Order: sequence, then C-alpha cells, then structure tokens
Amino acid sequence: MSPQTLVAFVAFVGLGSVALYAVFGGADFGGGVWDMIASGPRRDQQRELIEHAVGPVWETNHVWLIFLVVLLFTCFPPAFAALATGLFAPLSFALVGIILRGAAYAFRASASFDAGLSDFWGHVFGIASIITPFFFGTAVGGLTVGNYAWNSPFALGTGVLAVLLCAQIAAIFLTLETAERALREDFRRRAIGSTVALAVMGAILLTLARVTSPETFAALTRPEARAGIAIAMLLGLLVLALLFARRLLAARLVVMLEAFAVLAGWYAEQAPYIIPGTLTYQAAAAPPVTLEAFLWLTAAGGALLVPSLLLLFRVFKSESQAP
Repeated sequence: MSPQTLVAFVAFVGLGSVALYAVFGGADFGGGVWDMIASGPRRDQQRELIEHAVGPVWETNHVWLIFLVVLLFTCFPPAFAALATGLFAPLSFALVGIILRGAAYAFRASASFDAGLSDFWGHVFGIASIITPFFFGTAVGGLTVGNYAWNSPFALGTGVLAVLLCAQIAAIFLTLETAERALREDFRRRAIGSTVALAVMGAILLTLARVTSPETFAALTRPEARAGIAIAMLLGLLVLALLFARRLLAARLVVMLEAFAVLAGWYAEQAPYIIPGTLTYQAAAAPPVTLEAFLWLTAAGGALLVPSLLLLFRVFKSESQAP
C-alpha cells in the first residue's frame, strides 16, 4: 500500500471517529442541555427520561474522543503538537466541561435527599453540557479560520452551531426512549425547534464567514465543501419532514447522516490540509510502518470494541420502546 493511500485511510478513520463522537457524545451533551431547560407540567418526567437514557452509557461515548487523540499523536505527531499548543485554551475549557459534567452527574444522583443541592448539581450538569460542545466547536472554527482564532466571530458561531447540533440529535434520540406519548411529543417538538434553529444558525455562520473571513467563505464554497453543505441541508429538511410525519426511527437515522455530512463538508473545506495553510495530511504523517501498524491494530481493536458496545447498548437500552 502506498504512503498516500495509508494517509488517506488513516484520515478517513479519524473523520469517522469525529463523526461517531459528534453523534453519540453529542446526544449525551444535548441531553444535558434539555435537562437544564426542562419545563412544563412534565419537567420531572423529562429529566427522569434523560437520566434513564444517558445514565448507563454516557461514559462509553468518550472512547471515540480518546481514540481520536491517540490517532493524532500516533499518526500525525506534528499536527498534534501544533493543535495542542494553538488551541490549548478552548480544548482545556472543553475538558473542564467534561470533568464538571461527570462530577455533577454523580453528585446530583447522590444528593437526591436535598432538593436544593440536587438542583444545584443539575444546573452544573446542564452548563457543563453546553460548555464542552461549545468550546469544541470554537476549536473547529478557529482551525477553519486559521491562526487558531478560536475567539473570532466565525469560531464563536461554530461553537453555537455545535451546541444546537447536539441538542437536535439528543431530542430526536429521546423521542425513541419512551413509550409515553406525551413525553415523546415534548421531545418531538423540541427536535423540530432545534432543527429549525440549526438551519438558521448555519445561514448566520455562512454570513459571518463572508463578512469577517472571506478566505474561509471561499473555502466553504469550494465545490467539494459546497456538496457536503448542500447534502447536510437536504438531510435537515428530510429530518423535519420525518418529524412532522412522526417517523421517528427514520428521523434518528437521517440525523446521524446529517451530522456526518456536516463533518464531511468541513473535511472537504480543509483538504488536503490538516492545519490550513501550514500542514497537509501527507506532510504531518508518521512513517508508513507506523500508519500500517496503527490500521492493523485499529481493525483488531474494533473487532473487540464494536461488539462490546453493541452488547452494552442492547443490555441497558432493552427497556426503551420505539413507537
């Protein structure tokens, strides 16, 4: 296998791990968002549903983030060093959010005897669930703009887009976590609202790119990136149609494809650079022998990991009832 093919395969595996974390980790973060803003006569039931859905599996979804970090420092060490330095602030804030979220989730469960204390940790859990995807989004935005400008208008807008994407995915996933019609309708309406908000934010983000970063806008309107964005928009419309038709299982599958399309559009906008204007995937890659060993080990690990995760979800999600 040629070095160029090896690099392409590893880059594809990396994009896949990002997509899996965006979908499954994003669903967990979005669940925290809906937990914080739960409202109406079924507020407590909504929070109980979120806890039931997130509780058994929320830690497992970080495996995709860990895998991505290992992939970067093993297969693209110069890029890992540059990203860890240039995006140190937003990545640190995101990690603080992950730590706070886990601690708050555990402390809230232990503080059930005190309503005030339980509410406090519930708010921490919700805020941390916003902090993490927001700062991961600003890191992606800063990388896209260049010069690691994670606090630029475009990057901040990307952070908001990431939070909305997590909220959308979570709301759609939660519609299938209960057999109670009223609760399902609560989250179906939230899914519709977050899908519309996501579309609006996407339009705002393109406008921000055009006004504040013409180079970024030009990259986003390249044919390859434009195709990814167009597919994501069409899938978003299909998600809306399925939600209105109450085809919830189909909506879950399509929203996963929508997240993949968003990331594919971003990848196409960046290619062939892993760090725009600085390092290409080829230039940052480790020696071919390292890449080949990594791919073989990934295949072997996946043969153990994927069935284990499927078993975990089957065991802990067996009580969930689809419509």
